[in-house]
Amino acid sequence: MKGKLFGISVGPGDPDLLTLKAKQILDECDIIAYPVKTAGEGSVALNIIKPNVDLSNKEVREYVFSMNPDYTVREQGWKKAYDDIASALESGKDIAMITLGDLSIFSTYMRIDRMIKSRGFETELVPGVPSFCHGASLAGIPLTMGEEALVVIPFNTDRSEALENALDNYENIVVMKAFKSVDRIADMVVSKGRDISCITVMSNIGMDDEYIGPVIRGREYGYFTTLLIKKEMKE
Repeated sequence: MKGKLFGISVGPGDPDLLTLKAKQILDECDIIAYPVKTAGEGSVALNIIKPNVDLSNKEVREYVFSMNPDYTVREQGWKKAYDDIASALESGKDIAMITLGDLSIFSTYMRIDRMIKSRGFETELVPGVPSFCHGASLAGIPLTMGEEALVVIPFNTDRSEALENALDNYENIVVMKAFKSVDRIADMVVSKGRDISCITVMSNIGMDDEYIGPVIRGREYGYFTTLLIKKEMKE
């Protein structure tokens, strides 16, 4: 019998937010795998599950999904990973691929899932707590109320039109991948007539250097930084 690939969301950082279903599957799977951009860089997702999942008798595999600007190099890495995963599944082993937050939101895993399914293997997705949901709860701020809309966008320094459009059309905006651009985003928010106090920074949520609070200009934020931008802050 062929094995099954599970995409496991592990939440934003706090090990206590790992779901019961995720833990059950991780306990039962033969292989726990995680994607990285560079070989040997380590995995935040792996560190999150360690307090709750016994890895001593597990096979743990790292798969490199390079961000090299040369598409050929990236494609070679992807193919190597896909072939290895398919080989393990063909031998009857179940694999749990772990990913931060929720795998449906800007996750490398979904590329893997599509490819493995196209090769005839069964897969299953296990949802988790998105970072911006956890961050909003820690800040005590609703993501949206009543008939308000919410939009989630990544920030691209070369293509800021998405944020400009969101500021023009949505009351509540979640901006992901913002860690190097917080000051620039703050300037855009102010230029659109919103006060800087409408921004809540949610950085490295659930980690040792977590920061939840207002924009502090010139401050360096962690890699996993998301912004919640409201239309206005109401008491």
